[in-house]
Amino acid sequence: MNSLLRLLLLACSFSLLARAEEPPAKADDKAIPGHSSNGEAFNEGPRQAAVLMEGTGNVNFPVTTENALAQKFFAQGVGQLHGFWYFEAERSFRQVAFLDPECAMAYWGMAMANINTPKRAADFMKLAVAKKAKASHHEQLWIDAYSKFFADSNADENRRRNALVHALEDVTYEFPDDLEAKAFLVFQLWDNKQHGLPLPSRLAVDALAKEVLAVNPMHPIHHYLIHLWNGADGDKRAVAAAAHCGQSAPAIAHMWHMSGHTFSNLHRYADAAWQQEASARIDHAYMATARIMPEQIHNYAHNNDWLVKNLTYIGRVHDAIDLAKNMIELPRLGPNQSNAYDMGRERLLSTLATYELWDDLIALRDTLYLAPAENPVNETKQLTAFGIAYFQRGDTTHGEEMITALQNQLKKAREERIKAADTAEAKAQADKKSDDQIAKAMADAMRGFAYRLSTAEAAIAEVQLYRALATGRTGEAKPLLAKARDIPSERRARVLFALGDKEGALKMASEASNADTAQVQPLANLAELQWQAKEPDTARATFEKLRKLSSNIDLDMPIFGRLSPIVADLKLPADWRTPMIAANDVGVRPDIKTLGPFRWHPYAAPAWNLPDAHDAMQSLAAYRGRPVLAVFYLGSGCSRCLEQLNVLAPLTQDFSAAGISIVAISRDSPDGLQRTFEKSKDANGFPFPILSDATLEAFKAYRAYDDFEKMPLHGLYLIDGNGQVRWQNISFQPFSDAKWLLGEAKRLLSVPASETKTAAN
Repeated sequence: MNSLLRLLLLACSFSLLARAEEPPAKADDKAIPGHSSNGEAFNEGPRQAAVLMEGTGNVNFPVTTENALAQKFFAQGVGQLHGFWYFEAERSFRQVAFLDPECAMAYWGMAMANINTPKRAADFMKLAVAKKAKASHHEQLWIDAYSKFFADSNADENRRRNALVHALEDVTYEFPDDLEAKAFLVFQLWDNKQHGLPLPSRLAVDALAKEVLAVNPMHPIHHYLIHLWNGADGDKRAVAAAAHCGQSAPAIAHMWHMSGHTFSNLHRYADAAWQQEASARIDHAYMATARIMPEQIHNYAHNNDWLVKNLTYIGRVHDAIDLAKNMIELPRLGPNQSNAYDMGRERLLSTLATYELWDDLIALRDTLYLAPAENPVNETKQLTAFGIAYFQRGDTTHGEEMITALQNQLKKAREERIKAADTAEAKAQADKKSDDQIAKAMADAMRGFAYRLSTAEAAIAEVQLYRALATGRTGEAKPLLAKARDIPSERRARVLFALGDKEGALKMASEASNADTAQVQPLANLAELQWQAKEPDTARATFEKLRKLSSNIDLDMPIFGRLSPIVADLKLPADWRTPMIAANDVGVRPDIKTLGPFRWHPYAAPAWNLPDAHDAMQSLAAYRGRPVLAVFYLGSGCSRCLEQLNVLAPLTQDFSAAGISIVAISRDSPDGLQRTFEKSKDANGFPFPILSDATLEAFKAYRAYDDFEKMPLHGLYLIDGNGQVRWQNISFQPFSDAKWLLGEAKRLLSVPASETKTAAN
């Protein structure tokens, strides 16, 4: 494992070495700057060289090639496919094609890495078909099986899926020793079920997978077994696979994550959190090495979202908050591309409220972390949490402000509903619809606001309920409690207790705890209420159940602090937690701190020192202490590049007001930079420095370079005053939404530099 991590950390230097040894690519002078000369499918995806890694899965898949290195990269790519590490799998297969352009299976692999992007998959598969004549009969069967599947995505999907299963069965029948055919058949049978096709017997598919494991016990097919048994009370049959999944391909973060599915569904949250934390740490190490943005990684946001949830279940509240905040700090790729950001905000708000960290919640209001939400329902939930927090802390003034804000949310929703109905009516009338059709159109338009309206109404009742409790007006509280539908059961139980309904409170708290006896917060809540209700024996019994789960909890949480009377009664020490008993069915686990950092943090921007049009040298070091937006563009002959520069130019003052300088870096020579200035829409030229990187060394250092076709790519980088890359976009086309980027830059730079450098462990 340690050697694997050293390999990952040194991957960039290996990549540079690999480039030096690679033969030159053939250039196509007619290609649009940044676009691949090999076709549209090659524009997207990884365009930097692959490196051989340890730990991507023990697979054996011989293909027709005389290049031994190409064979190694092919096997690596297949292992990455099994781990759903599609981005890196495509990179490995591109490396195969670079080393041996006639290897038909390289293009098969690229298609397989794009199973979720069928058009690109179909384009790659066409190349595999075109080159299959030189492949073996065995390889031709593989190509034929998937070329038919990808050929026409508009054809009946069920028919195509069933045909693929039959084709993989044919490969397995003719080549019974081909473990990969069996592995991909197991995957396809499961995947077909995910898309609505019947799977009569999971046990039969399990038996097929066991044939693979009988020959290769550490084959990454463990991944598919977890998926196969996931849910429907089948997870207990996947524990053995969960114990080997990450270990079978330790370099692939998703392989560690998958065991978290099994353990979460079995309510073994500490084991699930370990798996998901391992996944997060490996991803964070990989991001720093490969220098890609977090949201480029399949399943990354999902893993960390689930990890935060499981951390709250076991009481690791500080870590849960830290990771949720880190998710919010992550760079978003572009407009409407904010999965991690949205999930992080939801988890942060939920965790703070669940553990009654009202002061912390209030402190985050209007910050990067809990700024007003664009989504009305999310904003309603946020205002609700703030309102409760203020009344819980005795701040009625701000609490009243939150009630008013919620009432305004409700008013706005009602106004928008009427407007939507009017718009629907006008359109239906213009389309000459009947009266019934017009009425239906209006009703449909209004129905879309039902959840938003009901959420706002329930939120107002909930905050008014806490106002009534805070001001001693308990007579108002009971009817408000009935209207406040979204109060979690644990808090509802506490409200019932405060209103004198001890029996109802204990019943609800008990039901909440019994719903999932492995979560620590509901148990602690129940124990406290039982003690307050003068039921010491049941309180002690509940507390002992909590102690068995207590190894991870943060004792400084209010809910645990309020258990001090029970702790004193039992004559326990202040730290009453019990040591964790390690499970014996999780496989051999590495030291988790060796896998990578707990949080994501930006990577250090490579240094550059480049001449301007007058041969005066300018360096990145000169910008130390203030952020800079570095624009790597493909010269004065690139029309899209000039459009990008002319979009940025009018916003230069806005960026400057935000403390951000702009510098453009061109592939042109210093003498050639003048042609760029001549194409400025402003008579005075561009209002930022333009530098020359004619050798492309800076382009390569920033990975704005296609290693396979030996061409520069468009690159845009936000570098903070400490020299860390906070945001980047590397593509075959320039990023042009400068106004969005300005807002995102302000958001990212509001995170203190110390926050992005949190210790690795």
